[in-house]
Amino acid sequence: MSGQRQSTFVMYDEEFQRISAVIDKLLRESNSKVIFLVDKNGQLIAGCGETEHLDTTSLASLTAGNIAATGGLAKLIGEKEFSILFHEGEKDNIHISIIAQRVILVVIFDHRSSLGLVRLRVKKASDELTVIFNELAEKSAEIEKSGNVNSPFAEITDDDIDNLFS
Repeated sequence: MSGQRQSTFVMYDEEFQRISAVIDKLLRESNSKVIFLVDKNGQLIAGCGETEHLDTTSLASLTAGNIAATGGLAKLIGEKEFSILFHEGEKDNIHISIIAQRVILVVIFDHRSSLGLVRLRVKKASDELTVIFNELAEKSAEIEKSGNVNSPFAEITDDDIDNLFS
C-alpha cells in the first residue's frame, strides 16, 4: 500500500440519487446480481441488487484491500495500477473496476450474464459515474474553499472535547 492518504468527499443527496440511478441501470442492463460502489478506504457508498444475504461491509472492506494489494503488484511490474480485476468462481463472478481514480465499482454476476456484457455495460456506466464523481469533487472543493463546510463537527472546539473527557 502506498503512503498516500485517500481524499474523502462529502456525498450530497443529488449526486447520490444520480449514482444510484446509474448503478440500478447497470444492474438491469448487465443482468447482474449485485452492484456496489466502495471508496478506496473500504467504505460502502451505494449498492443495489440481491444484497440481503451479503455482508456488504466485509465485501466493501475486502474489495478495497484487494485493490490495494493488486496496486502493490502493479507497481512491482512497473504499472500505475490495474484498473480492472476479474475473479471467476464456480457460480458467481466478480468484476471490479476503478472509477475516476476515486471509487471502486463491483459487479457480481452469474451464468445469466457474461463477462463481455458486463465489461460493455461497465464501460458506459464508468463514463457516467466519472462525470458525477468529478462534479462532486469540484463541488466539495468549492465548498471547502469558501469555508462553508456544514460539518457536524465544525462548531466543536478542543475545549469542548477536553471537557467531555475530563
